[in-house]
Amino acid sequence: MHVLLVEDDEPVAQSLRRGLLRYGFEVAWVSTGGAALSHDEPYDVVLLDLGLPDTDGLDVCRALRERGDVPIIVISARSDETDRVVGLELGADDYVSKPFGVREVIARIRAVMRRAQPRAQAAAAGPDQYGTRLTIDRKAARVRLDGEEVALAPKEYDLLAFLTEEPGALMSREQIMEAVWDANWFGPTKTLDVHVAALRRKLKGAIAIDAVRGVGFRLEIAKDAELS
Repeated sequence: MHVLLVEDDEPVAQSLRRGLLRYGFEVAWVSTGGAALSHDEPYDVVLLDLGLPDTDGLDVCRALRERGDVPIIVISARSDETDRVVGLELGADDYVSKPFGVREVIARIRAVMRRAQPRAQAAAAGPDQYGTRLTIDRKAARVRLDGEEVALAPKEYDLLAFLTEEPGALMSREQIMEAVWDANWFGPTKTLDVHVAALRRKLKGAIAIDAVRGVGFRLEIAKDAELS
């Protein structure tokens, strides 16, 4: 995933860039609003500081939004609620106040991308099919097993939708909690085990969610669900 980072504070930008790179993101860093608006390489999401040296970040936000629907996350030291509201009204998808942790920013990126991408993909391609038994309609947030709708609690659906983004990939507990619950989640992750158990029970035979001790979980499409 390509990130356009618009930040004039070099230590902040370098720290954030290193953190994003560790998580597999590709980062293009510019330090002015003019450079952001003239950047011609493709990117999937914008991290936009409001305190830029050449122009107000809110004006940059407005201009970027007028150009298209790429998600914009404002990152700023401004704590005034007015700036937050104005940023969102101008088209920003989320707002992170400084100081922040890299994990929080990554969780926000994943959240806005989940909101943006599945809608477009679902509208173009319809429900996603996993094997012959499981269907996930991300546009309608509905799950069907053998053609029958399965009643899932909201977080059960969010967990399934996240894990099925990359079947077979090992997801750490930390990654899952950040993506499905909240970047600021504190305390035990027992709730994750409860939701995994619920999905195993409700979708038995269609998927397998394997626990990897000390790491996290891996979702696999059950072999019998892949048979034609």
